[in-house]
Amino acid sequence: MKKYAVIVAGGDGNRAGGAIPKQFQLIDGLPMLWWSVRAFHEEDPTTEIIIVMHPGYFDYWEILYSEFPEDEKRINIKIVCGGRSRIESVINGLNSVDASEDSFVAVHDAARPLVSAGIISRGWDAARKNMAAVPVIPETDSIRRLTAHGSETVARKEYVRVQTPQVFESHLLKNAYAQPFLENMTDDASVVEAYGVKVALYEGDSRNIKVTNPEDFKIVEILKK
Repeated sequence: MKKYAVIVAGGDGNRAGGAIPKQFQLIDGLPMLWWSVRAFHEEDPTTEIIIVMHPGYFDYWEILYSEFPEDEKRINIKIVCGGRSRIESVINGLNSVDASEDSFVAVHDAARPLVSAGIISRGWDAARKNMAAVPVIPETDSIRRLTAHGSETVARKEYVRVQTPQVFESHLLKNAYAQPFLENMTDDASVVEAYGVKVALYEGDSRNIKVTNPEDFKIVEILKK
């Protein structure tokens, strides 16, 4: 099967701090977004990797990339323009994806640099069986639902935390993103569900954290050791 990875790296990542967007900040000498590229290449070198990036950072990326070790440059990538929102950025990335029924696309946030080849492989398998699949991990904290009168406890076992990569048949995801969508569609799975297709769940990984705040970089560095 033909596989594509759309790595979304178009935001400015203000909450993570730093003088540059978080996806370009270095982890072990490489920009954060490159660790996701590495993972997809490691899982299958034939996967076509598409990085969605704000055009205002194209020149900066070229400077970063020019300083990469030569063995890193063996990985073929395609850079496309990001949009004004994550949804627009994903659509721009999908424009480089073949919509044939035997191709699959994984959409992954560059802010999750600890994604592993194992998670990626599970995602491809789950999408091949179910058309659409997202990685999840159990909710371990006690959680409450906010109500008009305050809050109330809910059953923790009824909730899971969603990660990326979210993986789909390519033609399905492209068709789903062609529909009018609502503001509350926060990820690719919600767009596909609005299109009328059930999304399956597959096993994620607690290490596959999302870098959001400055301290998250320290956590990633520890987990990478």
